[in-house]
Amino acid sequence: MPTSQARVGGHFELIDHFGERVTPECYRGQFMLVFFGFTHCGQICPAVLSRNSRALELLGRDADEIRPLYVTVDPDRDTPEVLAEYLRDRHPRYTGLTGTAEEIEAAKRAYHVFARRADELDDYTVPHTSFTFLMNPDGDYVTHYTDTVTAEELAAALAGEIARHRRNS
Repeated sequence: MPTSQARVGGHFELIDHFGERVTPECYRGQFMLVFFGFTHCGQICPAVLSRNSRALELLGRDADEIRPLYVTVDPDRDTPEVLAEYLRDRHPRYTGLTGTAEEIEAAKRAYHVFARRADELDDYTVPHTSFTFLMNPDGDYVTHYTDTVTAEELAAALAGEIARHRRNS
């Protein structure tokens, strides 16, 4: 029976927080845990990044099979240097990714992520989708997790996906 499912993920070309140009092919052989956000976010991003980091801690050595990626939706402010400083102390397992506005738009489209700048009095915010996407070591979409999943639930789900992948490899 034919099904119609939208493809999630795909090719992107971005710059990591070390200043290197990267594509999904750079992470082949590892699961990618992909979250879109921005460093000036005061609510969702700190909570999800903390939850994801805690889940990776709970995985122990299995976490080495996962590359957590934080893709900015605010490339005007989130330069590689800003991402590096933001992630260094808070979420050192993460690799921050940024790029031109066009490159970020292409990555958002690939993952079906909503994010749009909303101007405020003297500043702006960027409301955005808060899903965390899991891609397998071949770069294919596995699933996504909402921001309501706990660190323990996420760790258990990730452990299950790693075990399933090992059985099928």
